[in-house]
This record gives sequence, C-alpha cells and structure tokens, in this order.
Amino acid sequence: MTSNISRTVPIEEILSSKGRIKILKVLSKSLELNISEICRQVGLNHTSTKLHLQILIKSGLVEEKVFGRIKIYRYRIEDMRARALRNLLEIWV
Repeated sequence: MTSNISRTVPIEEILSSKGRIKILKVLSKSLELNISEICRQVGLNHTSTKLHLQILIKSGLVEEKVFGRIKIYRYRIEDMRARALRNLLEIWV
C-alpha cells in the first residue's frame, strides 16, 4: 500500500515533463546519482534539475540521501509504482 505522501503528486504531473521523464530514466538505470551527474546525463541545468527532483521526491519515486554536503538521489525501486514505471521505461525506450 502506498503512503499518502506518495499520492500527493498525480501521475499526470510526473509524466507531463520531459525533464522529469529524463531524470526518471537515468535514475531507474543507475539507481543512485548526485545532482551534477544527473544534470550532465539529462542535459538540464542545476536549477531545473533540482525543481524536477523535488517533485519526484514528493511523489515518493525518488529519495534524497544527505552525506554532509553531498546529496545523492536514489530511485526507490522498492516502491511498487517505481518498479512498474521502471518496467515501462525499459520497454518504451
């Protein structure tokens, strides 16, 4: 069962952005990356990437792990919706 926090972002909002889809594709393959590497791989600037990541964190598909000043973004593969979305991304692309 999904938590209420993961229901606060509708699927339409998550999939309505090319930037968010690109970030999800990159993270679903790598599982964990820092923001600089995400920016490099998806071709977005730091500010745009950070805004997209905030929505993805709110959705429950991505989590932020903090190690001092370093932040790592992790695809939450244990979430059933994240697994389903990863399967869709693998089939589609």
